[in-house]
Amino acid sequence: MKLHATAPGAQNSFSGYGEDYVLVNGQRHTTSMIVMPEQVLPWRATTFATLAAEDFAVFLDMKLEILLLGTGPRQRFPAPALVRALTEQRIGVESMDLKAACRTYNILMAEGRNVAAALVFQ
Repeated sequence: MKLHATAPGAQNSFSGYGEDYVLVNGQRHTTSMIVMPEQVLPWRATTFATLAAEDFAVFLDMKLEILLLGTGPRQRFPAPALVRALTEQRIGVESMDLKAACRTYNILMAEGRNVAAALVFQ
């Protein structure tokens, strides 16, 4: 599916997605990643099944309001212990399938919220 921005901007947004990829500003990505309005970073996490607390430590210093966890083709929830450090810092963690994470990120980013999307494809 292609997503169309309503206004041009310099911030990163999802411009499309499929079963095994996302497009960020038209560039195709097929591996785990972190998307924020100002930057796109690789993410050390490779699959939902192998997520560890250390995979979430990178978000502690980002001053986020919300972390959207895209869990691949279906919605899955991480064990509370994995994200405990984030919730203790009052960072909201929302789990959803990959496509919903892309759509939700675009909305929150357009609202000017301090948001990041952390995506795993499997």
